[in-house]
Amino acid sequence: MNRVIITALRQTVYTDLMERFENPIEHACDIAVGSRWISVDGKRPQGLCPSAWESMRPFVEALARGEGNFYDGWMRDPMSAMISCNDGFRPMTFYLEVER
Repeated sequence: MNRVIITALRQTVYTDLMERFENPIEHACDIAVGSRWISVDGKRPQGLCPSAWESMRPFVEALARGEGNFYDGWMRDPMSAMISCNDGFRPMTFYLEVER
């Protein structure tokens, strides 16, 4: 199986939506832009947010199996994907790529 590199590229924060809809919380995302993990055998790397993992898991598993070319040519590199976590207030965007 391929090893898949997961890189946190960007976090967007929608303060207007947070003010309008979110209950105040003390703790949100701990992931820093630039953080990297390596998925071995399509498994969640230690330290990667479980919620973010659920958003990217099907893509990581497919890349680990050697599958790619999602959505018929969506990515320039067919063995990669750009995925965001499911936090609607402060989504983190991740780049997934097969280690070469």
